Parts: sequence; C-alpha cells; structure tokens
Amino acid sequence: METHAKPVVKRADDVTYETLTKAEGTRKAVILDESDGTPNFRMRRYQLEPGAEVPKHTNGVEHEVHTVTGEYVVGLDDEEVRVSEGDSLLIPPGTVHWFRNESDEASEFICMVPNGDASIELIDD
Repeated sequence: METHAKPVVKRADDVTYETLTKAEGTRKAVILDESDGTPNFRMRRYQLEPGAEVPKHTNGVEHEVHTVTGEYVVGLDDEEVRVSEGDSLLIPPGTVHWFRNESDEASEFICMVPNGDASIELIDD
C-alpha cells in the first residue's frame, strides 16, 4: 500500500456534481481521486432524488458505501435491502447491484472504490 501521499483538504465548494445519463434523478461528484494524489482509493458522493434509480449493474471492483442522508433501497444480487442514514455496505466485486429512492426525500451516499478501472456493466433483466 502506498503511504507517500500528501495531505489534501478539499472544500465542498471545490466539488462539482454531474447528472448521470443512465440513472435519471442521480448526480455524482468525485470528491477525491488520483488527481488529488490518492494512492489507493477513489471517493465519490451520489445524490438520489425521490424516484431516482441506478440500474442493475456490476463492477470488477469492490465498493464501500456509506449512507449520509435519507433512505433508499439497495439491490444486492437477488435481495433488496432498505438502508438509511448511518448505514454502510460492502459490495464485493462482481455483485449485481442497484439503487432506488422510493422515499419523498432526497438521499445521499459516499462510495469508495479502488483506483483503476471501475467501469460498470449494465445488466438487462
């Protein structure tokens, strides 16, 4: 594990959100990544508006997810679990997963993935 990184403080005003084209009602911000000098992980923050859904997909890398605000449903292979503020998840590589905000309030989560290729493969039902 690389340990020669320099400390970084990234202010909320320095983070830009983008709307995801394949997940209506969902926005993503890259909080920290290789461009900030992170040696091992990339940190992202997602915002799910009411009714937003991230489609079923899989990745070749693990995900650590921490719910910051609100609640939403997470699909993990063939199971759905409702999570809320303060809940955390480990999504192992290759797990089919999806997110759906069924509430009337926006929700947000932080997602950490290893640096490198975190491309997704959409899963058709």
